[in-house]
Amino acid sequence: MTNNLQATTTLSNGVKMPWFGLGVFKVEEGPELVNAVKFAIKQGYRSIDTAAIYGNEEGVGQAIREAINEFGITREELFITSKVWNSDLGYESTLKAYENSLAKLGLDYLDLFLIHWPVEGKYKDAWRALETLYKAGRVKAIGVSNFQVHHLEDVLKNAEIKPMVNQVEYHPRLTQAEVKAFCDKNGIQFEAWSPLMQGQLFDHPLLKVLAIKYNKSVAQIILRWDLQNGVVTIPKSTKEQRIIENSSIFDFELKAEDLDQISSLNENHRVGPNPDNIDF
Repeated sequence: MTNNLQATTTLSNGVKMPWFGLGVFKVEEGPELVNAVKFAIKQGYRSIDTAAIYGNEEGVGQAIREAINEFGITREELFITSKVWNSDLGYESTLKAYENSLAKLGLDYLDLFLIHWPVEGKYKDAWRALETLYKAGRVKAIGVSNFQVHHLEDVLKNAEIKPMVNQVEYHPRLTQAEVKAFCDKNGIQFEAWSPLMQGQLFDHPLLKVLAIKYNKSVAQIILRWDLQNGVVTIPKSTKEQRIIENSSIFDFELKAEDLDQISSLNENHRVGPNPDNIDF
């Protein structure tokens, strides 16, 4: 399935999405951001995940342009994701938000555009806007982020096009088994944000034992667990050593019993907001 950094999963509409990418949450505009994105692309990363609310789309776009010029790759080789923020949810406002993201990134299209959070009373109009963009050929794939089963069921009731991706908080202490099962059943690719739980798992006894067993870091064990569970993952880092380390997970495989042990750490514990209590 995933034996190299450019390995892809095929979304329900036939678009190929890399299993592994770089997230840039909380990375401010500036040289650190540009250098991190360029370095990742130079190392073989092809997927970059940003969002309007991160306030760094311009820097990501600059890094993409410089990488294309310097490393001999094409725009078509890259998979760029952004997301519409809560205050822009609605039909016309979502269409406008897409144009704003494109303008900041300096791109002609996005590979994936997501609704960032399921704000009650707003996300269905936003989904219609994403369908409009998709049908017009403006975006390669559309999806959602942080949607629970009931949100997905609500969207699917009226949707002409079903979401291709659901990006959620996912790590060994929050496996969201019910949501993942629903997505798997409905052909919606599951994607993890905060896969390393913001570093809070690095001292976990079981994960440290497994790291020694496989001669890998705890981060590499977790990220490999993602992939073997069929979950796209986008760990965030700006440090070159960590960008290399995170992606060095294609030369080993976790045994089934170790996968199960990691999954058994689930405590339904979130580091991010609960999608059912959105007040932002």
